Amino acid sequence: MKYLGLDLGTKTLGVSISDKLGIVASTYKTIRFEEENYNSIIEELIKIINQEQIECIVLGLPKNMNNTYGDATTRTMNFKEILEKNINIKIVLQDERLTTKEADSYMIQAGVSRKKRKQKIDSLAANIILQTYLDKVRGGNYGK
Repeated sequence: MKYLGLDLGTKTLGVSISDKLGIVASTYKTIRFEEENYNSIIEELIKIINQEQIECIVLGLPKNMNNTYGDATTRTMNFKEILEKNINIKIVLQDERLTTKEADSYMIQAGVSRKKRKQKIDSLAANIILQTYLDKVRGGNYGK
């Protein structure tokens, strides 16, 4: 099964994709959009889903550190509703706490410049979200 990982921001959507076996996640791209204009990115997501033969979407669910929900969670749930109305495949939510910080830390350790980190942070965070989910589904803790 092939998966699509998504990390929703206020103006960007990080996208990652799994291999055909659903074992390894890889960064794919970052889609930019006008703040909260989620309808503008649906067409591009449908194209990716069809082109890559995606069977399941893993959407990062932003929770507060104390496990409560905030404004970012509300935005994500609104986006999920739009996805469900336009895309007829399974959508699962994956806790995404600290994934952006983890992605930034990886890039700092790799010596990536601040400018390049800003360009890649969303797709790398989506990659971490997707890989975490894939590891959980497989019952392992690979890479963690």
